Amino acid sequence: MDGFRLNGTFRWARHHWPWVFGGALWLIAVGAGMGSLWTYALTAGPQPEPSAAWPIQSRLSRVSGRATLVMFAHPLCPCTRTSLEELGLIAARTQGRLTAHVVFSGVAQTLGVPGSSLRDLAASIPGVRVFVDPEGREAGAFGVVTSGHTMLYDAGGRMLFTGGITAARGHAGDNPGRSAVVNLVNGAPGVVRRRTSVFGCIMLDRPVRG
Repeated sequence: MDGFRLNGTFRWARHHWPWVFGGALWLIAVGAGMGSLWTYALTAGPQPEPSAAWPIQSRLSRVSGRATLVMFAHPLCPCTRTSLEELGLIAARTQGRLTAHVVFSGVAQTLGVPGSSLRDLAASIPGVRVFVDPEGREAGAFGVVTSGHTMLYDAGGRMLFTGGITAARGHAGDNPGRSAVVNLVNGAPGVVRRRTSVFGCIMLDRPVRG
């Protein structure tokens, strides 16, 4: 009986091992792919040290007596929509206390091709002004190169926060950046993070000073 069972097991294994082996390889490949995607999602973009004060060469305007936020974005970066959605939540939770600029930087005609709906999304957020910066000069003035980089300045032009407002590339939800901006604008008590990682695409190889 034991010999029969062993022979049966051997025959089953001989006929089915390609499927078992293939299935194991498939599971390994899927696991590796998922791991690579998650690693990419959590890989932050370059984040040069921005100016601690509002750059005098900027063409963006600040409203006297209130905080001003500046977000840089590329309309063809797949992470941009999530960053804008998080900005919409910030606007809702600061209840008109914030002026915000969304700067589409390092782009020329791309706002006229698929992806330009992001410009409409940005413009629909209360308190947001959209600025197109094809040569990346505003990005250079503020010292940023990665889409999604967001900075908050107080009423006097002093930088309060720099970084991203998403937890990973294209991932919505609670995150330190969004919480920091909301708490700083609303004057919430307690320790607030002043810097977070930026998860987005590279807009420029380097800031264009000028």
